[in-house]
This record gives sequence, structure tokens and C-alpha cells, in this order.
Amino acid sequence: MTDQNASSMTILSDLEIAMTRVFDAPRDLVFKTYTDPEAIPQWWGLRATTTIVDKMDVRPGGVWRYIQREADGTEYAFNGEYREVTPPERLVYTFEFEPMPGHVIVDTVTFEKLGGKTRVTATSLFASVEDRDGMLSAGMEAGAYESWDLLAELLAASS
Repeated sequence: MTDQNASSMTILSDLEIAMTRVFDAPRDLVFKTYTDPEAIPQWWGLRATTTIVDKMDVRPGGVWRYIQREADGTEYAFNGEYREVTPPERLVYTFEFEPMPGHVIVDTVTFEKLGGKTRVTATSLFASVEDRDGMLSAGMEAGAYESWDLLAELLAASS
């Protein structure tokens, strides 16, 4: 189930999309869960898939690679490089879907303290309008909402 009322997406420009959600958890915990290789498989991706963290070196210049496995065994991977890591405020990293190499997105994720809650804003910068539109038509919004629903559930269980 996706709680689409909890998350919102805004097209900022021809090349940028921002997604926002307020999580009922303190900023330090949200940032830690976003950057912990043991937590990633519990929330990143879709409920119907299994996420495997192949690499995750959370530092500027460090790389990450996650593999998604579907129930039938089909696998596909995503990767990127961390450009900025400022705990517990901000992450900047690249994002690439390996079956479509060369279409690299730069994601900037901010973690804003709201009392005991945290507003997460993820802004994606695309190389072209075609890349942006391709991600939107591939279901980026629904997939991100589902991941964030899983993250909210994990944070609630951790609190």
C-alpha cells in the first residue's frame, strides 16, 4: 500500500523533480537509516523485490551499487557515486539504472529537522528532458512513494 498523501512530487524545471515527505522520526535516525547498508534492504525499492547492497561507501568519492531481485529471480542494478555527505543534513550522489547506461541523475537529499520529525526532500537533476520524462513514464513517482512508505514503517519500528 502506498500512502501517496504523505509524499509529494513537484516538477521544478525541465530538468529537475523534487519529492518531499515528513517522517515521524528524528533527523539523526532518518539520516542514519538512509546511509546504513544494513537498513537499505529493508526499505529501498518495491515491496515485491529484494534489495541487495553490493557496495555502499558513504563518503565523498565513495560508490554505491544496489541490486533488485524480483520473485522470478530477475535482477537489475542501480549505482552511483557519493559527491557530498554532510551528516545529518545532506547527501548528494549520482544515480544510474545499469540497464540504461549513460543516463545519470544527480540526486540531492536534504534532511530538515522539524521538532521530533524530519522533512526529507530529494531533488533529482536530469541530463535532459527526455531522461526526466523517461523516468516519470517508467513509474519513478510510484516507486519512490512505495520506498518511502517502507522507510516510514522501518522508522516507526525503530522508534
